[in-house]
Amino acid sequence: MILLWNMVKKYRLELAILVLLTLAYFFLRLYRIMSLPIFTDEAIYVRWSQIARQDASWRFISLTDGKQPMFIWIALNLMRVVKDPLLASRLVSVFAGFATMIGLFFLGREIFKNRWMGILSAFLYLIFPFALVYDRMALYDSLVGTFAVWSLYFEILLIRRLRLDVALILGMILGGGILTKTSGFFSIYLIPFTLLLFDFSKHKLAIRFFRWMVLFAFSAALAYGYYSILRLSPFFYIINEKNVLFVYSFKEWLMHPITYLYSNFSGLWNWFITYMTWPVFLLIILSFFINFKFLREKLLLLIWFLVPFAALVFFGKTLYPRFIFFMTLFLLPLAAFSIYEIYSKTKIKLTGVLTLLAFLVLFLRADYFILNDFKNAPIANPDLDQYVNGWSAGGGVKESVAFFKKQAQNQHIYIGTEGTFGLMPAAYETYLIDDSNITIKGYWPINNDTLPKESLDYAQKMPAFFVFYQPQHAVIPDNFPLKLISKFREGKSNYFFRVYQIIPQR
Repeated sequence: MILLWNMVKKYRLELAILVLLTLAYFFLRLYRIMSLPIFTDEAIYVRWSQIARQDASWRFISLTDGKQPMFIWIALNLMRVVKDPLLASRLVSVFAGFATMIGLFFLGREIFKNRWMGILSAFLYLIFPFALVYDRMALYDSLVGTFAVWSLYFEILLIRRLRLDVALILGMILGGGILTKTSGFFSIYLIPFTLLLFDFSKHKLAIRFFRWMVLFAFSAALAYGYYSILRLSPFFYIINEKNVLFVYSFKEWLMHPITYLYSNFSGLWNWFITYMTWPVFLLIILSFFINFKFLREKLLLLIWFLVPFAALVFFGKTLYPRFIFFMTLFLLPLAAFSIYEIYSKTKIKLTGVLTLLAFLVLFLRADYFILNDFKNAPIANPDLDQYVNGWSAGGGVKESVAFFKKQAQNQHIYIGTEGTFGLMPAAYETYLIDDSNITIKGYWPINNDTLPKESLDYAQKMPAFFVFYQPQHAVIPDNFPLKLISKFREGKSNYFFRVYQIIPQR
């Protein structure tokens, strides 16, 4: 106890800062966390988690769409203690982001041998707009970042300490990463680059190198062993089929190796710099020149960004900003290094603080809009379009769920939806499927001649409703027997989520 108390006294400032970072983190991530409407992919993942929770035979349900199940497994367990399924699923990302922030503290401290570098890395993650977006959504990407950061941390420990227990923990983390998303394999493929930190000057070089090889192979084998449990599902093969929707296979790439190179780079770079901002990017570049110490460590962090980024530039087919989220995290310790050096070299500390605030003001501005006015936030346009300003956003879902629950209190009702997979009917199934008074049916495609006959038949028996939200039916054909009940604008776009009542035909 005395030793522990002495340590607390010695590091009381650092501990106080970490406590403040923790409190600030949960405030920023939980503040108005349900204000953003449910996004299409969120609706799918939440519904999968519900089904997997209720039926153990469907624990691999995500594989039916080629998605690894780790996020689903964590979410279904949180649903046992959190009533709202969307909130429970978003909390997966909240806790994953907190683990990432802690991981960046340890990574920054370990790689630069300075606890203040770790604290600054964690602080940058706290206010990083990219993280603030994805730590508050029920998507895979925050969890991907968690496993990526912790994988690199333990890979560095492995190359420096050559211990079996480190290799064992690393194998489990690598396994968790590849059970979350295919991009988790980068953490395995990039391990050889950690040889940048291998001490070639010590004695018994061959023995130490051989030991590292054995431990590295053990960690990788353990990770692949975890991954092999997915083969228990007959849907395992769909992962590869899904991957080729987003990246070109090598055979496909050889047919047009540079055709999409410029457009891919242009799009990815624009998203990267929008989230990272030019001032912080300058800090990242400055880290290589402001102090020439830890050059190999800096190169390692840069490689962990550049290799996955280049892979997307060359092989990307269908790209979204969230694909680069995990790789940007390795640049934050570089920015932290520059911040530390600038502050250390400033004689007047107030001037140093103001200088650093000038570098981070765009981060803080974006954070404000993300929390309070997402539709106008200065973030990547595809994210704005998908999550709040486009048809794939779920503006109107919450309100329509409340409306349908009220309608079904004392009678049976029917809800038809445009679409059979995605936001509709998954969002309604999430909140309404257990109500025996509600029947939900999805339809696709819906032609312009008539509503689905089943919907018209239901309208003869009970109050029946139909929901449109996709661009294909921005204008409802005049021959559809529908009466508009309500419509909700998606952010500041011209897309509307519309609820109609079906007029019974005699």
